[in-house]
Amino acid sequence: MATPLRSLATTALRQARICKPSSIRPSGSTRLATTTTPSRPFTATAAVKAGSPAPSSSVKTLIEDRDSGFGFVRHNPAPPKPRTRSVTEIRGPYYTVMGPRYLSDVLETMGPHVDGLKFAGGSFSLFSEGPLRQLIDLAHANGVYVSTGGWIEHILASSGGDVAGAVDKYLAKCKDLGFDVIELSTGFLSLPPDDWVRLAERVQEAGLKPKPELGIQFGAGGDTAAAELESIGTSDPSKVINMAKRFVQDVGVERVMIESEGITENVKTWRTDVIQSILKELPLEKVMFEAADPAVFNWYIREFGVDVNLFVDHSQIVQLAGLRAGIWGKSDTFGKITTFRP
Repeated sequence: MATPLRSLATTALRQARICKPSSIRPSGSTRLATTTTPSRPFTATAAVKAGSPAPSSSVKTLIEDRDSGFGFVRHNPAPPKPRTRSVTEIRGPYYTVMGPRYLSDVLETMGPHVDGLKFAGGSFSLFSEGPLRQLIDLAHANGVYVSTGGWIEHILASSGGDVAGAVDKYLAKCKDLGFDVIELSTGFLSLPPDDWVRLAERVQEAGLKPKPELGIQFGAGGDTAAAELESIGTSDPSKVINMAKRFVQDVGVERVMIESEGITENVKTWRTDVIQSILKELPLEKVMFEAADPAVFNWYIREFGVDVNLFVDHSQIVQLAGLRAGIWGKSDTFGKITTFRP
């Protein structure tokens, strides 16, 4: 995962107003039976509790307000939530702490531009249950789905003899907490393709959405030094493409995540050929690219337009939203990002 842009806004947001935490639901048991009840998809907006503020998806931003805002300024209108293209998923707590007050500030100001919230790795297991539920409830109240990170790798590698039982307990607890999406990464594991597919199906059986994370760099997704990753080498891009097609076509996965390491991160030269090859074989809406570096998401928007789905750090959401809207950018994108949707 990429190191995020360090922004002074992070400090300012933490000192912002105090908000009331959402109500805490009673804790369930640690082991829940799996169910085939349909889960909330990536693109679905959670139901809002009575008395809660209007979700950010229904709020009109000033740039879209032609009557009393800045709607007279040329910009690219954002598609309404829920959406399958132009999706933005932001990283939650990892490089910096994120509590309910911080997340409330992010979503109150930039909620219309945020579709998903991802907890890095198993960071959510370090929370006490009450504050974690507050974060998840707050995201749902703003029409934002919530995803785990790739902690399934730790579950698979350290669960002793009853791996299936550990996976089921993990999925049950994640569902009880309110997670919508389970990331399935294998950056540190060697897992047979058929087993990876079975794992995705297991997630679906538990009433959750699988989000396979694929990449060409073994050892990706952690804090491994670039020199060590380079010595390991990379996989052929066809492996990623073939697995992604199996997940999308055979399992019905809504979207796969493409890991940045080995492609645009920890490399001497970006492997743009890998990105082009993936999008030749898969529809744009079925793919999300990790792009937690301004130069990287600037390139994606320049090359593929505003509809490309991206994962960035929470500190970068304003910059990315402005780039998608076409109201600012770098020297190669300022005033050049456009759409035609009469």
